[in-house]
Amino acid sequence: MGPDLTLLIGGEAGDGIRQAGFLMDKMFVRGGYHVFSVFDYLSLIRGGHNFHMVRVSEKRVLAPRRDVNILIALNEDTVQKHASKLSPGGALLYDSNSVSEPSVEGVDLFPVPLRTMAKEAGGPLLVRNAAALGALAYLLGYDLEILLGVFKDQFKPQVYEVNAKAAKAGYQYASKRFDRLPRGLRPKSGSGRLVMTGSEACALGAIAAGMKFYAAYPMTPASPILHYLARVQREAGIMAIQPESEIAAINMVIGAAYAGVRAMTGTSGGGFSLMAEAFGQAGATETPIVIALAQRPGPSTGLPTYTAQGDLLFVIHASQGEFPRAVVAPGDIEETFYLTAEAFNLAEKFQMPVVIMLDKHLTESFMDVEPFDQSRVKIDRGEFISGEWRGPGEYKRYLFTESGVSPRAIPGTKGAIVKHNSSEHNELGWATADPENARKMQEKRLRKLELVRKALRGASIEVTGDPDADVALLYWGSTRGAVQEAIEELRKEGKKVKGVRVIYLWPFPIEDVAEALMGVKKLVSVEANATGQLAKLLRMETGLAVDHLVLKYDGRPMTPEDVLEGLREVM
Repeated sequence: MGPDLTLLIGGEAGDGIRQAGFLMDKMFVRGGYHVFSVFDYLSLIRGGHNFHMVRVSEKRVLAPRRDVNILIALNEDTVQKHASKLSPGGALLYDSNSVSEPSVEGVDLFPVPLRTMAKEAGGPLLVRNAAALGALAYLLGYDLEILLGVFKDQFKPQVYEVNAKAAKAGYQYASKRFDRLPRGLRPKSGSGRLVMTGSEACALGAIAAGMKFYAAYPMTPASPILHYLARVQREAGIMAIQPESEIAAINMVIGAAYAGVRAMTGTSGGGFSLMAEAFGQAGATETPIVIALAQRPGPSTGLPTYTAQGDLLFVIHASQGEFPRAVVAPGDIEETFYLTAEAFNLAEKFQMPVVIMLDKHLTESFMDVEPFDQSRVKIDRGEFISGEWRGPGEYKRYLFTESGVSPRAIPGTKGAIVKHNSSEHNELGWATADPENARKMQEKRLRKLELVRKALRGASIEVTGDPDADVALLYWGSTRGAVQEAIEELRKEGKKVKGVRVIYLWPFPIEDVAEALMGVKKLVSVEANATGQLAKLLRMETGLAVDHLVLKYDGRPMTPEDVLEGLREVM
């Protein structure tokens, strides 16, 4: 053990595993540590195995690790599934009312009657989580008062009393029977950092950007964005609505944007498949909308509660015909806030749809972040006409311009008649099949892509590691933490490696990527899909080919160990 520990608590769906992991996150952050935690669950309402892995460290962490230092087992299934992950010298704390004494070598065993403690505290079975956390606090040498303070903030008074009683019982029971772990986590000075998920960061980024309307049909793992916005809509002064389908959701968002408000929808790959036709409508009508797409494994229903990066090429080419769109992929929870806010600026400045590529690993993992700096969020509405059209001449919604961006008025603007048309149209918005107009209108829309690429020059990628390395890792999205940690491990071994993360995936940042890869002799693409979609996109846009692929497509998040194993096979 040491200052970087992984703890895992497991039980059945309905045992409060997600909440227990979140409480651990809060407890450790209040004690001055950093956390990154992952909740693993099946697509079941009740039953089946759930577990929550919490990584706690003195340094900022952005990815889970494979090995577990402390396992908290609420049932036999947890021991059977996870005891093999325990590192030598690890600890197994288990409910002795529900689990027979495990036979695990090289691990310290801590049996605690958690079910009995929950009953004696006057609470339901869920309360045994609190007793387990109390026992854990003793074993780690952690201040129980920090845990109780978290309870007080999270629970109503009656619920707090029951959970606090159970936690104290767990602490006292452990203190009378067990020695503390030799290298625990002593609390340090507290921090003002927040603990949140990527879904919450996305929702907050949208609110900070001035979003006023959100419509979405629930689909894991994008549903938490809707849940959060629905909960805070009155306080935030927005409307969050669940219509009858994904098709209805995107059309409502297009209508809201047409009326002049910033609007967003959220979905996963299956829902985006249904949205594809309306996505093209937003492209044809040059309507600025934002879509948060939280990926999960496919095809079809796939693994609805697990993670993947399998929708990249689909999103870039979605809907028939050719029209501009922007695609951005945040790398962590903090970045999700700021890039979501920027997505609204891109949508309105260039009058096109923007897709934020998330995934289950990013939307549902927890991480500590500094309070967001809202002064960094600048609102730029582009060629938006406020109040009255003053010319020159008659208002033309699709005016041919050198940039491809036309003046944007909304219905009711004085002096302007605003016509939107999803058929090919002239500058005024009237449908026409004239071939010369069709050519010019297509070119007008597509000119925006080069304009966006120039606007994002220098901000489209992130380069880390050794700038003069012969070996480079190409990656995107939520693999960021695993890849960067692997790079650091290799540098400690004396190996030079460079990381090139593509943040704005479309329009593809050709110049930025080409410069970053100049002089590289071995290029490895690291992706959470089965076919190396970023590698294909690189080849398509630049002609550059990767030498090796490190791929993971079992639905589980990428870990530093996954990256290191893949690299050592080719380095």
